Amino acid sequence: MNRKNFIAAFGLIALTASLAHGQPAEYPVSRVSLVTHSSPGGGTDVFLRDLVKHLSTVMKTSFSVENIRGGSGATAVAAVAKGAPDGSIFYGTTPTYIQTTLLSKPPVGYDGLDPIVIVFLDPELIYTRADSPYKSLADVMTFAKANPGKSRWGASNPASLERIAMERLSRAAGVKVPIVSHEGGADQMIGVLNGTYDIGIGEMQELQGQLDAGKIRLLASLSDSRLQGLPALATAKEQGFNVVVRKFRGLAGPKGIPDNVAKAWEVAVRKVLEIPEYKAEYARDNLTPILMGRDAARKFTAEVAAETTESFKELGLVK
Repeated sequence: MNRKNFIAAFGLIALTASLAHGQPAEYPVSRVSLVTHSSPGGGTDVFLRDLVKHLSTVMKTSFSVENIRGGSGATAVAAVAKGAPDGSIFYGTTPTYIQTTLLSKPPVGYDGLDPIVIVFLDPELIYTRADSPYKSLADVMTFAKANPGKSRWGASNPASLERIAMERLSRAAGVKVPIVSHEGGADQMIGVLNGTYDIGIGEMQELQGQLDAGKIRLLASLSDSRLQGLPALATAKEQGFNVVVRKFRGLAGPKGIPDNVAKAWEVAVRKVLEIPEYKAEYARDNLTPILMGRDAARKFTAEVAAETTESFKELGLVK
């Protein structure tokens, strides 16, 4: 065996042994780009930036977060799909990239990427500005019914889970309200704070700063049950509006990523989720860890896509 082949074989043995013992091997690239369609300060942007603060030490490589806006996420998905399948580029996944595919049929859809990990379930919250007259979700609906044409609600991009959740909420309440879409939660927040919108929708990660500052008030969660970190906040379902949504957060990359790279991500994220500092961060944000490696992430994504298709058919959005 020549020297070059010996070194390659030794590296493969070391990688296999390292993964077998639950330790991330030396990552094959020195810099990784994590792409999101979210604007700076939006939910996925915050998720990725919080994650890489801990990943960089565990995986011993450099990370950058890149915001590629446009096309309700389609532009970002296409950019990642064209990337090299060597572990150097990934897309921050949420149900939005599935919904954009089903509604807009872009050249590259969610199935043009390969799910690598699913990390969290992330509850959606309905909020209003702190000085608004609305003290509950019922107050919002009462005003909307009594004042046709005077209510406006904010949401993220047109194909997002948040936008669809708002449409479902309006149907559940029996009101017709214009729902204005944005390219991210940060833009939507401005509209809620200045009174342009009666309510907005988002995750705790993107709302926390304004909530801590006393600028917004939470009205409901769109979860099955009350959140452990917000026991006083009633669900929309409890308040008489049967809307529950399931939002996930994960990563997907170009197709063709080697098994050892996919496994390295699973091992590294599992380790990061156990870091006390990060645990405190995601508990504060009411994120529920549900780590899935590539095989489970592929299955989960397919299931969510099937569920979303059925929901869209019920809403008359697709045939």
